[in-house]
Amino acid sequence: MNPDALPDHPVRVELPVVWGDMDAFQHVNNTVYLRWFESARIACFERTGFDAHMRAHRVGPILAETSCRFRRPLAYPDRVIAGTRIADLGDDRFTMEYAVWSHALGEVAATGTGLVVCYDYAAARRCPLPDAIRAALAALRA
Repeated sequence: MNPDALPDHPVRVELPVVWGDMDAFQHVNNTVYLRWFESARIACFERTGFDAHMRAHRVGPILAETSCRFRRPLAYPDRVIAGTRIADLGDDRFTMEYAVWSHALGEVAATGTGLVVCYDYAAARRCPLPDAIRAALAALRA
């Protein structure tokens, strides 16, 4: 992984651009960027223990909203680094900022955000972030 790519995004994953990611216009389809954001988001949940908390207590994250700004088209072959950081942290929610950096271009190809709400899956309603998760997320703030 390029150590200079996305230094302000503490959670990063490197992913290949595969042939099947491209659409009829011969560039990566817009939905793929959201999957790359998801990969960074899940890596963040694993790093903070939110995924383990979800399995143990049925209280975990649910994506409420997401956005993507496409800055440069990408194509096969390439590798990307999808990164995320916590931009805002509330009592029961937080905002993630994403970036996708292209090895082939040597620059950021897309940016975006995701609003994640803490959700009690057993009760089917939002709930406060657990203290330990909140502290782990705070450590990843922008």
